[in-house]
Amino acid sequence: MEQKDLTDQKHEHSKLSVVTKTMLLNERIAQAANNAAAQSRFSDYQQRKSDQTLRRQRSDLGLFQEFLAFVGVQIDVHLFEDAAGWRSVSWGLVESFVRWQLKEGYAINSINVRLSTVKSYAKLAMQSGFLSAESYAMIRAVTGFGHKEGVRIDQRRENVRVGLKKEEAVVISPIQAALLKDQPNTPQGRRDVLMMCLFLDHGLRVGEVASLITTDVDLPNGLLVFFREKVSKTQKHRMSRDTLDALNRCVAYHDLYIGGPPLPLLRRSMKNKELSAHGMSERGITHRVMVLGKQIGLLGLSAHDCRHYWATAAARHGTDPFVLQEAGGWASLAMPRRYIEENDIANAGIRLNDDAYE
Repeated sequence: MEQKDLTDQKHEHSKLSVVTKTMLLNERIAQAANNAAAQSRFSDYQQRKSDQTLRRQRSDLGLFQEFLAFVGVQIDVHLFEDAAGWRSVSWGLVESFVRWQLKEGYAINSINVRLSTVKSYAKLAMQSGFLSAESYAMIRAVTGFGHKEGVRIDQRRENVRVGLKKEEAVVISPIQAALLKDQPNTPQGRRDVLMMCLFLDHGLRVGEVASLITTDVDLPNGLLVFFREKVSKTQKHRMSRDTLDALNRCVAYHDLYIGGPPLPLLRRSMKNKELSAHGMSERGITHRVMVLGKQIGLLGLSAHDCRHYWATAAARHGTDPFVLQEAGGWASLAMPRRYIEENDIANAGIRLNDDAYE
């Protein structure tokens, strides 16, 4: 009897050992999976974002690290790249970062965007195991500013508007728009005319213009096909008369070769004002627009100011908001609504029946 009991005990012990080993193996596999997921969390997230968004996020976190260094918190890695650096981040530091930006005069919208970036990467750090769930919850509770709050704050603080963003767009008149398209009959000048037409007549974003290639042009049908990265959408625009004329001049003078292999639509200038084989970068286009604006007295002109001109002109000439939204590549009506002037009579244009307001 004792021998049987001993055998049964050994059998039970053997079963428990197998279960224990299985559990330990499963735990090790699960932990290895967690570690692998943690290491790739940042890269997986960043692969889903556009280059423009990633540049902004890197800049946002760079300023955050400058602030941390200012208050004595030294982090040896870039918070944009390495989750381990977030071990030193607390909700109090994030809250102080928001208030520091206010004191330094940064725009309310910029402060809100940077706070959103910090929260996004804090979440990734928490998921990677380098920030506790409690710390992340406290960081997530740090709030930015609503529109009305921002207006009140700006009215009371002395130092406002630090950074490259302008408080208001540079206003372009129709005469100034015509002057921007009136450039010398040189390779550089003809390219500049085409560039300004793409901004002023089609409202393209600078990134969209920089990415255009010759195969995007359907010259016989007068169409331009391009990709809007911001809304992940390919669009066709019928080219304006000025845009079509500018393209035809570039082709006639051999500045462009439509119908051949894909080449940059806008090419860089050389010192002799000829064009190189390389395309213009976003930075190069931005600088060139500023130079052309300065020549006619529009200081600080940007490509976005030209987009603002295009949308405002379209709205003033009665373009339907939904048509403007589609043509401008906006995801919602919120942006095109900004360009539509308010009526003196708020319900002007409303029709319920033929004589409801007679």
